[in-house]
Amino acid sequence: MARLNYLELPVADTGRAKTFYSAAFGMTFADFGPTYAATTSGDTDIGFQAMPAQKTAQALPVIEVEDLEAALATVKAAGGIITVDIFAFPGGRRFHFRDPDGHELGVVTTTHK
Repeated sequence: MARLNYLELPVADTGRAKTFYSAAFGMTFADFGPTYAATTSGDTDIGFQAMPAQKTAQALPVIEVEDLEAALATVKAAGGIITVDIFAFPGGRRFHFRDPDGHELGVVTTTHK
């Protein structure tokens, strides 16, 4: 079965993106040149591309967390803008935010695993 295994986001500043996602979610990154950094978890990883010629269309990536309220607080503290407050849906709860580069992402906690 096919599954999402990597997400690349265009960013204006790789350092700023790393700082935000580290502060908001505790992610760590490896640098792969002056304009590229990525997580290397071996699971679904995130890459940041700061080279303007590599800009791609946006999607709505969703990050799963254990504690949704704590994630909301850390996203705000890291400088994220909440675009959709916490809401329930069949199977869980979620909120959306915009990161410093304007990407909109979702954060979810599920009621089933």
